[in-house]
Amino acid sequence: MTEFEKDDSVVLHDEHSEFDGETGTVTQVMETMFGDATYTISFEEGQEQGVPADALEAADGDADDDEE
Repeated sequence: MTEFEKDDSVVLHDEHSEFDGETGTVTQVMETMFGDATYTISFEEGQEQGVPADALEAADGDADDDEE
């Protein structure tokens, strides 16, 4: 499972979300009582809270930004 950090660009994959398939930015990382992380993702038209890591994918080009 991939862990994401604040300010990472991610693509949401959740067919029940209005933001399914959209690229957003991680604005908050929260740890659950089970030690898993959930994320708040900010999009142009709103945000999605409590997103598990398995519903996220790193956005294309994000790896290039880390090399600077």
